[in-house]
Amino acid sequence: MIRFYQCRRPTCDLRFPATPQDGPQSSCPRCGGPLTLAATRAPEARRSWKQARDRPLRLVALLDNLRSVFNVGSIFRTADGAGVDHLYLAGITPTPEQPRLAKTALGAERSVSWAYGPNGVALARSLQDQGYRLWALESSPGAVSLFESPSTAEGPPSRLALVVGNEVTGVDPGILSLCDQICCIPMHGVKESLNVAIAFGIAAYYLLHR
Repeated sequence: MIRFYQCRRPTCDLRFPATPQDGPQSSCPRCGGPLTLAATRAPEARRSWKQARDRPLRLVALLDNLRSVFNVGSIFRTADGAGVDHLYLAGITPTPEQPRLAKTALGAERSVSWAYGPNGVALARSLQDQGYRLWALESSPGAVSLFESPSTAEGPPSRLALVVGNEVTGVDPGILSLCDQICCIPMHGVKESLNVAIAFGIAAYYLLHR
């Protein structure tokens, strides 16, 4: 049973959940005050939204020289949820052989197929040879909005490789020169781009579930 506790001190008023693994809670983790058991919920009460995938688009992704093992783990988890078929890991991109990746992948490193190659340009050319169109997700001059590009208005190709690049340097120019389209996610604040794992999630779900 999942328990929701609330601190009885008005100056704190913290409300938080505790799983069966956490066990009963006796004091507030924020102020140490007494607690009230506010609500409970059976774990199985949460609805599963799993759906069978029946879409014409075959989407794979090329991760070009990502440096953060946690970003890559998050991308594995998102790829599993969105229905991405395969991940290609290039250059210095961490692979599931690194134990820390599992911290954010949460098991998706075992459910999503992947392959590693030392050269992202070579992987991109191989994907082209297999009939994939290459779309890079990159904030660069000439990039078009992912949501407004003519290609997405007509519908994406049946085989598409989504390319995301290094958190600092972006996608390798050699890969960009091979891409059929360079897309960006519009930004409305002071920052110029999103975290690469967040951007990947937006793009993957948009392409597969719109």
